[in-house]
Amino acid sequence: MASKTKPIIALAGNPNSGKSSLFNQLTGLRQKIGNFPGVTVDKKSGTFRLDAATEATVVDLPGVYSLYPQSLDERVVIDILANPAHEDYPEVVVVVVDASNLKRNLLLFTEIADLGLPVVLALNMLDVAQNMQLQVNATKLAMQTGVPVVRINARTGEGLELLRQAVRQVLEKPVLSQKVYFDPAHHVPELIAEVKQKCDLANNNLALHYLHQHGIFSFISTEKRVVLDELIEKHGFDLPDFQAEETINRYQKIDGIVKATVTAPAVVQAPVWTKRLDQILLHPLWGYTVFLLVLLVIFQAVFLLAQYPMDVIDGGVAALTDWLKATLPPSALTNLLTDGLLAGIGGVVIFIPQIAFLFLLISILEESGYMARVMVIMDRLMRKFGLNGRSVVPLISGVACAVPAMMSARSISNYKERLITILVTPLMSCAARLPIFTILIALVMPPTPVVGFINWQGITLLGLYALGLASALLSAWALKGFIKTEDKGYFIMEMPTYKWPRWYHVGISIWESVKAFVLEAGKIIVAISIILWVLASYGPGDSMERAEQNLRQTQPALTGQAFDNAVAAQKLENSYAGRFGKFIEPAIAPLGYDWKIGIALLTSFAAREVFVGTISTIYSIGSDAGEENSTIKKRLKAEVNAKTGKPVYSTATAFSLLIFYVFAMMCMSTLATAYRETHGWKWPAVQFFYMTGLAYLLAFLTYQGLK
Repeated sequence: MASKTKPIIALAGNPNSGKSSLFNQLTGLRQKIGNFPGVTVDKKSGTFRLDAATEATVVDLPGVYSLYPQSLDERVVIDILANPAHEDYPEVVVVVVDASNLKRNLLLFTEIADLGLPVVLALNMLDVAQNMQLQVNATKLAMQTGVPVVRINARTGEGLELLRQAVRQVLEKPVLSQKVYFDPAHHVPELIAEVKQKCDLANNNLALHYLHQHGIFSFISTEKRVVLDELIEKHGFDLPDFQAEETINRYQKIDGIVKATVTAPAVVQAPVWTKRLDQILLHPLWGYTVFLLVLLVIFQAVFLLAQYPMDVIDGGVAALTDWLKATLPPSALTNLLTDGLLAGIGGVVIFIPQIAFLFLLISILEESGYMARVMVIMDRLMRKFGLNGRSVVPLISGVACAVPAMMSARSISNYKERLITILVTPLMSCAARLPIFTILIALVMPPTPVVGFINWQGITLLGLYALGLASALLSAWALKGFIKTEDKGYFIMEMPTYKWPRWYHVGISIWESVKAFVLEAGKIIVAISIILWVLASYGPGDSMERAEQNLRQTQPALTGQAFDNAVAAQKLENSYAGRFGKFIEPAIAPLGYDWKIGIALLTSFAAREVFVGTISTIYSIGSDAGEENSTIKKRLKAEVNAKTGKPVYSTATAFSLLIFYVFAMMCMSTLATAYRETHGWKWPAVQFFYMTGLAYLLAFLTYQGLK
């Protein structure tokens, strides 16, 4: 143990076996996200203390049913476990198995054990098995498999200390399974012997995987791939038939293990209340109705629950700004601090309550098992538009953020279907759009109740999200006509049981989401706010200095506060930012936008949520000099069009902006992700221009129709 200061423990298991829940229990908040070396698939890793002197690195491998992968993320598992030189190659593999479906889960265990890796079996979901009247004898299972077996509950953390002890013992004295569940040398001895000799291997099953998967292994040279192809041709080796034979042989062995360790009733049935709920939630009509009502409640709650803390934060930032202006001596540095930095920070923190409440409610749906039902009913709908059933996951995830959602499309095995999913996922309204949606809706839509606590603001927000989904589906249908697919996609999902949310995990999800918003988006917003303050406070030549002189000559009747306000507005117009805004104003005027909104549009190409921070900064610089406690909402409501004398944020302009941001591809991170996932700029360029063009056209029609 002393020589292994950072041993690597890999967590492997089937999807929905509780593997990621165990990872969260082991690592808590000591996690980090990165890429597996050599591939563009994200990994989660964290630290886990084995004893007072030793910390282990825990790597959460993608969930797989076997070591024969179908998609990019599944390939990672065998790419690591077959390569001792990989930086994530583990000293111990903890295979998490679902006790309520032991037979299927043990297939992956037998494949990993046959690679000669030290294994600990973590027997999870025993409570679910008990509800199904299944009894799993862990002692007999350990005797049958020849490896340590630990009873755990990944949801509650029960059994973690025993798991820690088992892992520590295996590290000190590696335990290899004494059984070989399938030996390919018994079937094709000469071929396996040649592969071992040519590739310098000792393990028969590893040699078999070299034969099957040398085309996807990142660590095998081209020369070895050629050699393996020649061996396959020389021996007439039929890969699909042999894989089928292997699977049958493994399940024959697994059947004996299950019979010796599991006591089951004659017929295993799901709980009655689960069946009754699924009859409604998976119904072709009522399933969609319930989902629509759930979304309506979520979006309404975002307004109702977050309103008070948002008002407190907004007022607090405004009060702090007033206090700093009154306390600090007048100077450019003071203006930078209050109108630049603090205005930018205020544009970030005011939306923390909404982000937190949105992810609170979404996490509850995921933890309870309802989100899996949503994916099943949405699969029915999406297939009519030609999408792969697995596209459900990226599109649903896109409501949170398009970046990880697009990356999750790696689970789609067909390249063209994966490409279409990547191209349409950014149309789903993500959390970055939420600050824009809510502040504009609050300006023009009354909080008048429609039914109970449901008001027009919540209904409008639901409508915008529904519009994003509809546009994604229609775009996918249109793209299918240009990007032909030959293979049919499929969507297989094991339905989890209904559970009470694990509030600790809900808390982690909220914390991570808020932290990502504040640190990632916040850094961009604050940086752009400071740059924008500089561009809005200074101008070419002496135009800024001459603003006051020109006003005295052209409008001598102005005095006092009115004169100071006019000077501030005139200086803003003559600044670098103002002149650039005026330059692009003719192009955006048909959408109902003035030059100030134009500046915000341009800066928000870095990230959509920058729009609110930019507006806050611009209106801080150009607002009334003597205005006290001016919150973001008050500044927006008070903004008047100098030409018409009417509010800038009319119903027509606000809805034009809302429609623009539903469709516009305004996120550099999303474009960068599209480039990485498609391995070039062709498709990100198509994505950018078709979405931005669609946004401009529909925003134009909206404004012209409502003005």
